[in-house]
Amino acid sequence: MRIAMIGTGYVGLVSGACFSDFGHQVVCVDKDADKIAALHKGVMPIYEPGLEALVEHNVRGGRLTFTTELAEAVAGADAIFIAVGTPSRRGDGHADLSYVHAAAREIATALTGPAVVVTKSTVPVGTGDEVERLIRETAPEAQVSVASNPEFLREGAAINDFKHPDRIVVGVEDDHARDVLEAIYRPLNLNKAPLLFTTRRTAEVIKYAANAFLATKITFINEMADLCEVVGADVQSVSRGIGLDNRIGPKFLHAGPGYGGSCFPKDTLALLKTAEDVQVPLRIVESVVKVNDARKRAMGRKVIKAMNGDVRGKTIALLGLTFKPNTDDMRDSPSISIVQALQDEGARVRAYDPEGVEQAKLVLENVEFCEDPYVAAEGADSLVIVTEWDQFRALDLSRMADILNQPILVDLRNIYSGEEAAQAGLRYVGVGQPSITA
Repeated sequence: MRIAMIGTGYVGLVSGACFSDFGHQVVCVDKDADKIAALHKGVMPIYEPGLEALVEHNVRGGRLTFTTELAEAVAGADAIFIAVGTPSRRGDGHADLSYVHAAAREIATALTGPAVVVTKSTVPVGTGDEVERLIRETAPEAQVSVASNPEFLREGAAINDFKHPDRIVVGVEDDHARDVLEAIYRPLNLNKAPLLFTTRRTAEVIKYAANAFLATKITFINEMADLCEVVGADVQSVSRGIGLDNRIGPKFLHAGPGYGGSCFPKDTLALLKTAEDVQVPLRIVESVVKVNDARKRAMGRKVIKAMNGDVRGKTIALLGLTFKPNTDDMRDSPSISIVQALQDEGARVRAYDPEGVEQAKLVLENVEFCEDPYVAAEGADSLVIVTEWDQFRALDLSRMADILNQPILVDLRNIYSGEEAAQAGLRYVGVGQPSITA
C-alpha cells in the first residue's frame, strides 16, 4: 500500500517507519525543513530506542522517504494519515485542532484519486466528522473516506508496541475505509493482533477513555502511597497484592511523583472539556487531574521534609528529569514542579539525565546539569531519584554515601529498598513506605 504520513513527530515518525518495515511504501511529510533535512541525514528529532536503525533500514530499502511537499506525498496514496500535534489550547484546555484542520484542507487540495484519510492524532470525539466536512467543502468531487485510528504507543517502547499491539482500533463509516485499513494492518492481523472495527466516534472516545483510565490507576496508587506512609504500610506490597487480582492487573500501579508526558495531562484535560461541553460531568477524571497536579509539587515538599524542612543554601542532586525513562520528553514532567518547589525554598539544584538534558535546558532555569550521577551527587546535601532509568538501578550506594555531604536518598520511584540504602550508610526516604535511617 502507498501511505502518506502527515507529521514527523513522535507518532508520525514511529508509525511511518513501522509501516514501511511491513513493506508498505511510506512518505513522511513535515513543514519543518530543518527536521526533514536532518532525517535525510539519519538524525532523529526524538530519542526512541531502535528508531534510528529502523529508519535507516527502510530508507536504504527504498520504502521510506521524507519530504516537505505534502502534494507529492498525497498524490496517488491509498491512505493518508494525519499525525500532527494536538496540544492543549491556550486559555481553555481544549485540544488545539488547528493543525489537524489545516492538514485536512491541504490534503483535500492535493488528492488525485480515491483515498482514505485517517486521523492518527489524538482528537476529541467528532473530529473525524469535521475533517470529512472540511475535505468535502474544499474538494466536493473527491473520492475520499475518513477514518479514525488512534495510537497506543508508549514512549520508550513505541516500536514494540506498534509491532506487537494489545489491539488495533479502527473507526470507519464505510466498507472502502475498512478494506484499506484491513490491508494496511494485515501483517499484524496475521500475528493475531486484535483488529477492532468500530464507528469513527467510538474509536475517538476509546483513545481518551484508555488514557483517562490509566491516569486514574496511577493516581489511585499514589493516594494509597500517601495513606501507607501515615499508617505504616508498604505501598509496593499493596500494589502487588491488588495487582495479582486479574480484574485489576499490575500495570500502572507503581507509586511515584505523578504522571506527565505528551499524552495523559493534555488528554485527560481535553476529555474533561469535551464532557463539559455536552454537560456530562466526569467527576473521577476531574479528581485525577487535580490530584496529579498537586502531587508533583508535593514531591518537592517531600524532599524538603526529608532534609528537616530547610533547604535554603543547600545543594540537591536530582537523577532523572524526563517524565519516564527511555525518552527525552520533558513535557509536563514531574521534575519541573519538583525543581521549582526546591528553588522556591532557596535550594541549589544539580541534575543528571541520560537523554533529557537538552530538552530540560529549554524548561528549567538555574539548574547545573552534570555528566553522570556521581558528579551530580558530589558534595550534595541529598540525592533524589525522580525518573527510573535502568542505569540508576545499579548505583554504587556506598560510594554515594561517601561523596554526599549529607547521606540522604529520597527515592521517588522506589527503585531501592530501605534496607539496601541503610546497609550502604544512607538514610532512605521512599514513596508509600516507612523511612529507614542508616
